[in-house]
Amino acid sequence: MAPLAVVAVAFVAFSLPPYVSLDPARSRVPAPAFFPPHYVVLSLHVVFGSVAMLTGCLQVWPWFRERHPRAHRLVGRVYVLGGCLPAGLLGLVVGLVTPFGHVIRASNVLLALLWLGCTIAGWRAARRRGFVEHRRWMVRSFALTMSIITNRIHTAVLLVLLEPELMTTYHGDRALLTQTAAGLGGWLGWVLPLLAAEWWLERGDARRRARRRAATRTPASPVG
Repeated sequence: MAPLAVVAVAFVAFSLPPYVSLDPARSRVPAPAFFPPHYVVLSLHVVFGSVAMLTGCLQVWPWFRERHPRAHRLVGRVYVLGGCLPAGLLGLVVGLVTPFGHVIRASNVLLALLWLGCTIAGWRAARRRGFVEHRRWMVRSFALTMSIITNRIHTAVLLVLLEPELMTTYHGDRALLTQTAAGLGGWLGWVLPLLAAEWWLERGDARRRARRRAATRTPASPVG
């Protein structure tokens, strides 16, 4: 858990300052002219998303979950109500008005909807005391929460890889190159973590099924 927490804190420390400064000039995303409140909506999305990232790290920590169940429930409410839900709704708006093209727009909108859906499904399962189902949905929710980090990594790598094609494939149009990298990075950023989460969940389920089969297997009677 320590490396995960360090990465989350470092990412929040890097991402948050431009959006709590109340200075639109420091925004890392250019504001579209047709949507004046872009900076305010984006800033709130980043703040609530930071809450989701930091509280989510506590929620997936087995030691914390098992030793402090009441705190786990309280932090879980903050994760859902003070993090994922407001960040997801604001992210839906930010995604719709993104200046980086239709490919990343489709990715951002679908990501926001899935993030909201997984989080709400996990919350409802906990309310019904269906804790196995709750855990599965919240693992998916957390994978989508943290996908903003992998999004940035993929986009940065793609910008470097596509740079040699600037004057050929992209005819010197850097904005087009940036849109391509952002679009591919956006999709890879959340699809791969979600697939990894599903693989991890299915792997764990397969192990549990194997243990149950072994436990119910009747031992052979000794010959004597």
